[in-house]
Amino acid sequence: MEPVNVAIIYYSATGTVHTLAQAVAEGAEKAGARVRLRRVAELAPPEAISANPAWAQHLQETADVAEAGHDDLSWADAVLFGTPTRFGNPASQLRAFIDTTGPLWFQGKLADKVYSAFTASNTAHGGQESTLLALGNTFYHWGGIIVPPGYTDPVQFQSGNPYGTSHVAGDGPPSEVALQAARHQARRVVDTTASLKAGRAA
Repeated sequence: MEPVNVAIIYYSATGTVHTLAQAVAEGAEKAGARVRLRRVAELAPPEAISANPAWAQHLQETADVAEAGHDDLSWADAVLFGTPTRFGNPASQLRAFIDTTGPLWFQGKLADKVYSAFTASNTAHGGQESTLLALGNTFYHWGGIIVPPGYTDPVQFQSGNPYGTSHVAGDGPPSEVALQAARHQARRVVDTTASLKAGRAA
Protein backbone atom coordinates (compact mmCIF):
# COMPACT_ATOMS: atom_id res chain seq x y z
CA MET A 1 0.00 0.00 0.00
CA GLU A 2 1.14 3.55 -0.71
CA PRO A 3 2.37 5.68 2.21
CA VAL A 4 0.01 8.06 3.96
CA ASN A 5 0.06 11.64 2.66
CA VAL A 6 0.15 14.15 5.51
CA ALA A 7 -0.20 17.91 5.13
CA ILE A 8 0.86 20.08 8.06
CA ILE A 9 -0.72 23.49 7.59
CA TYR A 10 0.07 26.12 10.17
CA TYR A 11 0.35 29.78 11.05
CA SER A 12 3.10 31.09 13.30
CA ALA A 13 3.92 34.70 14.14
CA THR A 14 7.11 34.45 16.18
CA GLY A 15 8.10 30.82 15.69
CA THR A 16 6.54 28.77 18.47
CA VAL A 17 3.93 27.03 16.33
CA HIS A 18 6.50 26.67 13.55
CA THR A 19 8.72 24.71 15.95
CA LEU A 20 5.78 22.49 16.91
CA ALA A 21 4.95 22.00 13.22
CA GLN A 22 8.51 20.84 12.54
CA ALA A 23 8.20 18.26 15.34
CA VAL A 24 4.87 17.12 13.89
CA ALA A 25 6.57 16.71 10.52
CA GLU A 26 9.38 14.67 12.12
CA GLY A 27 6.90 12.37 13.82
CA ALA A 28 4.89 11.85 10.63
CA GLU A 29 8.00 11.14 8.54
CA LYS A 30 9.34 8.64 11.09
CA ALA A 31 5.96 6.90 10.94
CA GLY A 32 6.49 6.46 7.20
CA ALA A 33 4.30 9.25 5.84
CA ARG A 34 4.95 11.55 2.91
CA VAL A 35 4.82 15.03 4.39
CA ARG A 36 4.10 18.53 3.14
CA LEU A 37 4.91 21.29 5.64
CA ARG A 38 3.01 24.43 4.62
CA ARG A 39 2.53 27.85 6.19
CA VAL A 40 -0.50 29.99 5.46
CA ALA A 41 -0.12 33.52 4.10
CA GLU A 42 0.71 36.34 6.49
CA LEU A 43 -2.11 38.88 6.36
CA ALA A 44 -1.09 41.29 9.12
CA PRO A 45 -0.16 44.84 8.03
CA PRO A 46 3.58 45.54 7.71
CA GLU A 47 3.46 48.15 10.48
CA ALA A 48 2.15 45.56 12.95
CA ILE A 49 4.84 43.08 11.97
CA SER A 50 7.68 45.60 12.08
CA ALA A 51 6.58 46.70 15.56
CA ASN A 52 7.55 43.26 16.87
CA PRO A 53 11.17 42.33 15.98
CA ALA A 54 10.60 38.62 16.69
CA TRP A 55 7.62 38.60 14.31
CA ALA A 56 9.56 40.30 11.53
CA GLN A 57 12.54 38.00 12.05
CA HIS A 58 10.45 34.83 11.96
CA LEU A 59 8.69 35.92 8.78
CA GLN A 60 12.08 36.45 7.15
CA GLU A 61 13.50 33.15 8.43
CA THR A 62 10.58 31.10 7.10
CA ALA A 63 10.26 32.80 3.73
CA ASP A 64 11.40 29.56 2.07
CA VAL A 65 8.56 27.49 3.58
CA ALA A 66 6.01 26.86 0.84
CA GLU A 67 2.64 28.54 1.22
CA ALA A 68 -0.42 26.35 1.75
CA GLY A 69 -2.82 25.84 -1.13
CA HIS A 70 -5.93 23.86 -1.92
CA ASP A 71 -3.81 21.25 -3.69
CA ASP A 72 -2.23 20.35 -0.36
CA LEU A 73 -5.64 19.54 1.09
CA SER A 74 -6.69 17.53 -1.97
CA TRP A 75 -3.41 15.56 -1.89
CA ALA A 76 -3.52 14.76 1.81
CA ASP A 77 -4.99 11.71 3.45
CA ALA A 78 -4.54 13.48 6.80
CA VAL A 79 -4.12 17.13 7.76
CA LEU A 80 -2.74 18.58 10.97
CA PHE A 81 -3.48 22.27 11.53
CA GLY A 82 -1.33 24.42 13.81
CA THR A 83 -2.15 27.86 15.14
CA PRO A 84 -1.48 30.18 18.02
CA THR A 85 -4.58 30.92 20.05
CA ARG A 86 -6.14 34.35 19.63
CA PHE A 87 -8.63 35.05 22.41
CA GLY A 88 -9.50 31.35 22.54
CA ASN A 89 -9.80 30.93 18.77
CA PRO A 90 -7.52 30.06 15.83
CA ALA A 91 -5.50 32.94 14.39
CA SER A 92 -7.26 34.91 11.66
CA GLN A 93 -4.53 34.01 9.16
CA LEU A 94 -5.34 30.30 9.47
CA ARG A 95 -9.08 30.99 9.47
CA ALA A 96 -8.69 33.04 6.29
CA PHE A 97 -7.12 30.05 4.56
CA ILE A 98 -9.80 27.69 5.87
CA ASP A 99 -12.50 30.10 4.73
CA THR A 100 -11.32 29.74 1.11
CA THR A 101 -11.95 25.99 1.06
CA GLY A 102 -15.67 26.15 0.27
CA PRO A 103 -15.25 24.84 -3.30
CA LEU A 104 -13.34 21.77 -2.06
CA TRP A 105 -15.96 21.15 0.63
CA PHE A 106 -18.79 21.51 -1.90
CA GLN A 107 -17.17 18.85 -4.10
CA GLY A 108 -16.76 16.50 -1.13
CA LYS A 109 -12.97 16.63 -1.36
CA LEU A 110 -12.46 17.35 2.33
CA ALA A 111 -14.62 14.51 3.63
CA ASP A 112 -13.31 11.23 5.07
CA LYS A 113 -9.82 12.58 5.71
CA VAL A 114 -8.19 12.47 9.14
CA TYR A 115 -7.78 15.81 10.92
CA SER A 116 -5.94 16.88 14.06
CA ALA A 117 -4.67 20.17 15.50
CA PHE A 118 -2.04 21.74 17.76
CA THR A 119 -1.63 25.17 19.29
CA ALA A 120 0.21 27.55 21.62
CA SER A 121 -0.79 30.46 23.82
CA ASN A 122 1.25 33.09 25.61
CA THR A 123 -0.10 32.20 29.04
CA ALA A 124 -1.30 29.11 30.86
CA HIS A 125 -5.05 28.60 30.38
CA GLY A 126 -4.79 31.06 27.50
CA GLY A 127 -7.44 29.42 25.34
CA GLN A 128 -5.56 26.38 24.08
CA GLU A 129 -8.38 23.86 24.46
CA SER A 130 -11.06 26.17 23.06
CA THR A 131 -8.86 26.90 20.04
CA LEU A 132 -8.50 23.19 19.29
CA LEU A 133 -12.20 22.59 19.83
CA ALA A 134 -13.03 25.50 17.54
CA LEU A 135 -11.00 23.89 14.76
CA GLY A 136 -12.95 20.71 15.43
CA ASN A 137 -16.14 22.54 14.43
CA THR A 138 -14.67 22.98 10.95
CA PHE A 139 -13.66 19.32 10.74
CA TYR A 140 -17.22 18.29 11.59
CA HIS A 141 -18.56 20.40 8.74
CA TRP A 142 -16.04 18.85 6.36
CA GLY A 143 -17.08 15.32 7.33
CA GLY A 144 -13.61 14.65 8.69
CA ILE A 145 -12.37 11.99 11.07
CA ILE A 146 -10.88 13.72 14.10
CA VAL A 147 -7.91 11.97 15.70
CA PRO A 148 -6.76 13.59 18.96
CA PRO A 149 -3.73 12.38 20.90
CA GLY A 150 -5.84 11.56 23.95
CA TYR A 151 -3.88 9.83 26.70
CA THR A 152 -2.43 7.21 24.39
CA ASP A 153 1.25 7.64 25.27
CA PRO A 154 3.10 8.32 28.55
CA VAL A 155 4.14 11.76 27.29
CA GLN A 156 0.49 12.79 27.27
CA PHE A 157 0.40 12.53 31.05
CA GLN A 158 3.22 15.08 31.12
CA SER A 159 1.89 17.42 28.45
CA GLY A 160 -1.64 17.13 29.81
CA ASN A 161 -3.69 18.06 26.75
CA PRO A 162 -5.76 15.25 25.19
CA TYR A 163 -7.21 17.56 22.52
CA GLY A 164 -3.91 18.26 20.79
CA THR A 165 -0.34 19.31 21.44
CA SER A 166 -0.12 22.70 23.12
CA HIS A 167 2.56 24.92 24.60
CA VAL A 168 2.73 28.04 26.77
CA ALA A 169 4.93 30.38 24.76
CA GLY A 170 5.44 32.69 27.73
CA ASP A 171 7.54 29.94 29.31
CA GLY A 172 10.02 30.01 26.41
CA PRO A 173 10.51 27.75 23.37
CA PRO A 174 8.67 24.42 23.25
CA SER A 175 10.10 21.95 25.75
CA GLU A 176 11.15 18.42 24.88
CA VAL A 177 7.86 17.23 26.40
CA ALA A 178 5.89 19.41 23.97
CA LEU A 179 8.02 18.26 21.05
CA GLN A 180 7.59 14.60 22.03
CA ALA A 181 3.84 15.15 22.33
CA ALA A 182 3.80 16.69 18.83
CA ARG A 183 5.71 13.72 17.39
CA HIS A 184 3.37 11.29 19.13
CA GLN A 185 0.29 13.10 17.84
CA ALA A 186 1.65 12.88 14.29
CA ARG A 187 2.44 9.17 14.64
CA ARG A 188 -1.06 8.50 15.94
CA VAL A 189 -2.56 10.39 13.00
CA VAL A 190 -0.41 8.46 10.51
CA ASP A 191 -1.13 5.08 12.09
CA THR A 192 -4.87 5.72 12.21
CA THR A 193 -4.93 6.98 8.64
CA ALA A 194 -2.94 3.97 7.43
CA SER A 195 -5.47 1.65 9.08
CA LEU A 196 -8.33 3.49 7.42
CA LYS A 197 -6.65 3.32 4.01
CA ALA A 198 -5.98 -0.38 4.44
CA GLY A 199 -9.59 -1.01 5.43
CA ARG A 200 -10.93 0.90 2.46
CA ALA A 201 -8.60 -0.95 0.09
CA ALA A 202 -9.82 -4.27 1.47
